[in-house]
Amino acid sequence: MTLLISSIAPALIILYLIYRHDLDREPKKLLLKCFFGGWLSIIMTLILVSPINGIDLPSGMPKSLFDAFVTAAIPEELSKWIILYWLVRKAPSFDKYYDGIIYAVFVSMGFALIENIMYVMNGDMTTVITRAVMAVPGHMLFAVAMGYYFSMSKFDTPQKAKVHIAMSLAVPMVLHGTYDFLLMYT
Repeated sequence: MTLLISSIAPALIILYLIYRHDLDREPKKLLLKCFFGGWLSIIMTLILVSPINGIDLPSGMPKSLFDAFVTAAIPEELSKWIILYWLVRKAPSFDKYYDGIIYAVFVSMGFALIENIMYVMNGDMTTVITRAVMAVPGHMLFAVAMGYYFSMSKFDTPQKAKVHIAMSLAVPMVLHGTYDFLLMYT
């Protein structure tokens, strides 16, 4: 039970801190949809990754790059982005720059909470601490980048919006993939 509570706490703490800094509160119903949408993005990720899970590369840099980007960063960030886009893009409450960050973090913390439970239940307290300090905050930081560019795509000119929407997907993928690669290759 301690492992379960410890695996849930980091995501909930981050959600509280992010929500607390929003001066113009977002609708709780949409925030909950985003959070539970993050759970759905886990399923989407598993579906995206299933055809490539059997690919076996020799160990070393190519395997680490493949695992970090192709089996982790790209499908995870794509899944979270799809949920964010689907739930938030046309929401009337998405009316300020910070809103994109709030919504992206809620999607990401939904994802991170379930992923964290999956890892921690197969680990120990060292896994709990390591993921609480690195992995869950990492997902939050990737989401901040996603939300920032997602907001820019909504509030900038149509020409720049296309670049920003692409950046809202590409930047988190690069950050996430680089983070994973550094952990996997060392």
